Amino acid sequence: MNKLLILSREEKTYHQLLQQAQLPDIEIASDPAQAEIVLADPPLVTSHLPSLTNLDWLQSTFAGVDSLTTPELRQDYQLTNVRGIFGQQISEYVLGYTISYSRHFSHYHEQQKNACWSPKPYQSLLDKTIVILGTGSIGSHLAHSCKALGLTIYGVNRTGIPPRDSQFHQVFHLAELKQALSMADIVVSTLPKTEQTINLLDQNTLCHCQHALLFSVGRGEVVEQSGLLAALEIGSLSHAFLDVFPSEPLDQQHPYWHHPKITVTPHIAAVSFPEQVFEIFKENYLRWRDGFNLRNIIDFDKGY
Repeated sequence: MNKLLILSREEKTYHQLLQQAQLPDIEIASDPAQAEIVLADPPLVTSHLPSLTNLDWLQSTFAGVDSLTTPELRQDYQLTNVRGIFGQQISEYVLGYTISYSRHFSHYHEQQKNACWSPKPYQSLLDKTIVILGTGSIGSHLAHSCKALGLTIYGVNRTGIPPRDSQFHQVFHLAELKQALSMADIVVSTLPKTEQTINLLDQNTLCHCQHALLFSVGRGEVVEQSGLLAALEIGSLSHAFLDVFPSEPLDQQHPYWHHPKITVTPHIAAVSFPEQVFEIFKENYLRWRDGFNLRNIIDFDKGY
């Protein structure tokens, strides 16, 4: 029997899903050292890696696995993440906040408290330009959603090559980031944390924006704090919607909390619904058992 260890905040749900699925030749490991397979939230499994002496494959329940790809940690196993399930949620977050901001919904909510009837001018999203940093499954899904609303959609990635079946009007190489940002009404970072992306959005790059909205929904390390605050101060950015941060939870004394041009959300733009994660795990388990290549394998050198 193949031994599985589950380390997750949703451990109880995953146990139920495993029981319902009745996957062949698998059972829960009574001793972590016996586990060949681990299904885990990356932050919860990091400290257990040295004791997982029989580990062959680790299925992350998150898309982001940077806590497992640091050089000091072992990399002698197959690591897979979850992809293709967060695009819908990220699209809802980005477009929901964008529409609320542009149509002044919070303003009218406050007006209603005072029985105040005072229309405020607004602009449609039609023909606005969105620049999506990262053209993987999340960025591509967001591009598809934006197309239905009539936005012009630009992507930025490390190759400058559009993904298959692309909805992007144009994709820029990461070296052309400043050019792309100069055309943006909305900027969305879905980027992973890598050596190339840490502090990518700093004062040097954000100053090329012109009153844009910024969404940070990938990894928090992509946005450099002082550069962001400076861009908001000079008006390069009109507002920033921040869902991810280098250190979470965000410190209660952090300047973001009370900044009038920043909206902070507690890493909820997209969450790993166990039912969706388990479907990915189930397919990968059957591949692993039968000796086929796993889906969504992480390249430890690239970090994604």
